[in-house]
Amino acid sequence: MYLIIAITCLLFLVYALLIMYYHRAWKSIPDFNNNISQTPTVKISIIIPVRNEEKNILNCIRSLAKQNYPSSLFEVIIVDDHSTDETWNLLTTSINDAIKIVPLKLSDYTNENIKAYKKFAIETGINKSTGTLIITTDADCSFNKNWLQTIADFYISTNAKFIASPVKIDANNSLLSIFQTLDFITLQGITGASVFKKIHSMCNGANLAYEKKVFYQVDGFRDIDNIPSGDDMLLMHKMYKKYPAAVFFLKNKNAVVSTKPETNFKGFINQRIRWASKADKYDDKRIFRVLLLVYFINVLFFVLFILSFFNRIYFFSLIILLMLKTLIEFPFVKSVAGFFDQKKLLIYFPFFQPLHILYTISIGWLGKFGSYKWKERKIEK
Repeated sequence: MYLIIAITCLLFLVYALLIMYYHRAWKSIPDFNNNISQTPTVKISIIIPVRNEEKNILNCIRSLAKQNYPSSLFEVIIVDDHSTDETWNLLTTSINDAIKIVPLKLSDYTNENIKAYKKFAIETGINKSTGTLIITTDADCSFNKNWLQTIADFYISTNAKFIASPVKIDANNSLLSIFQTLDFITLQGITGASVFKKIHSMCNGANLAYEKKVFYQVDGFRDIDNIPSGDDMLLMHKMYKKYPAAVFFLKNKNAVVSTKPETNFKGFINQRIRWASKADKYDDKRIFRVLLLVYFINVLFFVLFILSFFNRIYFFSLIILLMLKTLIEFPFVKSVAGFFDQKKLLIYFPFFQPLHILYTISIGWLGKFGSYKWKERKIEK
C-alpha cells in the first residue's frame, strides 16, 4: 500500500532540492548594470522568421524603430515563411524608413524537402546578414528602447558567444493568459538559473543573441535540421559544447522582450506540444533527466489522486504533498515574478497547482506521441 507513497516522497525530495537550487541560483545571478551612454560599436542583425503575422508584424517593427541604438548599426531581416495572409504585402508596402528592413521570401530559397521551416528561415536570414552579432526574436514581440544597447554592452563586457535573455508574457485578464504567464515565469527562472550555473542548456528563441561566426563554426542547424522545433535550445547546446565558458544569461530589465499569450486553449496546447516535442531530441542529457524527474513527479501525483478514491491514506498524502509542492515552489516563482514586475499574478498560483499537474502530464505525453498544428501547419511526430 505504501510503496507508491514512499516512491513519491523520495522523488519529491529530489524535486524539492532541485527547486531550491534553482531559486538560490536565480537570486545569485548578478544584475547587469550597463552604461547605456557608452558609444555603440557592435553591428547587429535582428532575424525575425514570420508566418501569418499580419496582426503583429507592424507593431514589432514600430517597437524596433524606437531603439536607442544607431540605426546605422543594426538591420532587421524579416523572413516570410510561406505566409497565406497579408504578411508579405505589409512587409513590402509598409516598411518603416527609420530603420533598415530587409524582407526575404523563404519560398525563394527553400524546397519541398525542408522539415524545420523556422530553422531554415533563420539560417536564410543569417546568410544574408551583415552584422557581427545575430539576435533572433518573434513577430509578436515588443522591446524596451534600450534592448539592443543592453545586449551589445553585455556582449562586449563578457566576450559572450551566446546570450540567452529574458522573455515575459504580457498577461491580460483571462485565466488562460494568467496560467500561461505563471508557467512561463517558472520556465524563465529555470532558464536563468541553469544557464548561470551551467547545469544544462535552456533558452527561448524570442530573445537570443550569438556571434554570426560561431553559428557557422558549429555548422548552424546541421544535424538538428530534421527536427521541426528546437531552433533555440538545440542550437544553444551546440554552441555550449564549443564555448562552454562563453554562454551567458543576461539579467537586466532593459533586456526583457515582451510577447503575447496564446488567445485560445487550442493555440496554447499546440504551442506547448511544439515546445515539448523536442524533449527526447536533446543532446544535453542533463536537461532530459530534469524533465523526466518533473514528469514522473506529476504522474505520481495523479496516481495518488486515483488511489485516493480507494483509500483515504492516499488522499491525505496527496494533499500534504501538494501543499508542500506549493510552499517550495512559491518563493522561487515570487522571486522571478518580481524581476518581471508580475507579482500581482501570484494570488492565482496555489489554485493553478492541480491544473498544472494535469497539464504537465498531458503535454509531456502529447509532445512525445502526438501531433500538433502550428502556424496552420500540421506536424506529425
